[in-house]
Amino acid sequence: MAVFFFSNYIISEKTSLLIIPFIGLFAGFLPFFVIVYGIFKARYHFKVHHIKLSFKQLPDVFHGLKVVHISDLHLGSFNHQFHILDRAIYKINQLEPDLLFFTGDLVNNFAWELRGWRKAFRNFSPKINKFAVLGNHDYGDYCKWDSKTAKQENFNAIKTFYKENDFKLLLNESEIIEKENEKIALIGVENWGKPPFKQYGDLEIALKGTEDIPFKILLSHDPSHWPEEVIDQTNIALTLSGHTHGMQAAFKLKNKEWSPIKYKYKHWAGLYKENQQCLYVNRGLGWLGFPGRLGMRPEITFIELLKD
Repeated sequence: MAVFFFSNYIISEKTSLLIIPFIGLFAGFLPFFVIVYGIFKARYHFKVHHIKLSFKQLPDVFHGLKVVHISDLHLGSFNHQFHILDRAIYKINQLEPDLLFFTGDLVNNFAWELRGWRKAFRNFSPKINKFAVLGNHDYGDYCKWDSKTAKQENFNAIKTFYKENDFKLLLNESEIIEKENEKIALIGVENWGKPPFKQYGDLEIALKGTEDIPFKILLSHDPSHWPEEVIDQTNIALTLSGHTHGMQAAFKLKNKEWSPIKYKYKHWAGLYKENQQCLYVNRGLGWLGFPGRLGMRPEITFIELLKD
C-alpha cells in the first residue's frame, strides 16, 4: 500500500509540473487572443439593442413609432470596406424604422474620407426619413490647415454629403413631424461638449418654434450636454447621443456593464432616466484609435416609442 500511495504521489506531482506551465502559458496568451478577437471579429459584429420607451406626453397617433439610432461611424477607419457597412445598413432596413437618427462623427477629420461612400449610403431604404447632427470630429478641429478657407471647405463638403444622401442635417434647428394633425418636435444641436471640446451647439436657438409641442426628441452628440442644459431646464422627453464609444471596451456580468470610460463620462452607454426625461447613449457603429472592440460591440439602437 505504501508503494501505491507513493507512486500516486509521484504521478500527481509529475502531472502538476506539466499542468502549471501550461496554465501559465494559457494565461499569458489569453489577452493576446482576446485582443485578436476584438480586432478581427468583434469590431464589425454589429448588435441591435431593442428598447421600448413609454411617455405620457407622446401623442396617441405616434404610439408605436419606430426609431433607429446610430452614431460615430468614423468612415475613415473603415478603409473603404464598403461591404462591411452594407451589413449594418441591411440590418437597419430589416427593422423597418420610421425614422433614422445619426448623432455625429461621420468622419475622423477629413472630407476625403467620404470618397466612395455615397453608393453605400444609397442602400438605406427610401421609406426611412433620415436626420443627423454633427460630432466633434466633423469640424476638422484636430488637424492643421493651410488656411481657414481650407478648413471651411472641408466642413462644407461634409455637410454636402448629408444633403446628397437625403439626410436632413440639423444645425441648431428643429424639424416638426406631423401626423393626423398631431405633432412631435425633433431638435438637433451642433456639437456641445465640456472643455477641451468646443461648444458649437445652441439649444436655445434650436428650440425656437417648438414651445407648444409637448413631445420633443433631442439629437446631441455629446452626452455631457444632457445634465448641463437639458435635465430640469427643458421639457425634452428623449435625448439621443453617442461620442463615448463605450471606450470600445467593457466587462459584463449578467445585466451589469463596466468600462473605464465611466470615470470620464457619467453617462457613457445605454439608457439613463431622470424624472420624466430619458437619455440614450449609443455605443457607436465604427471605431477610432484602437482598431477593435472588447466587450463593447458596435451598436444599432432600435427604439419603439409608446404612449403611456
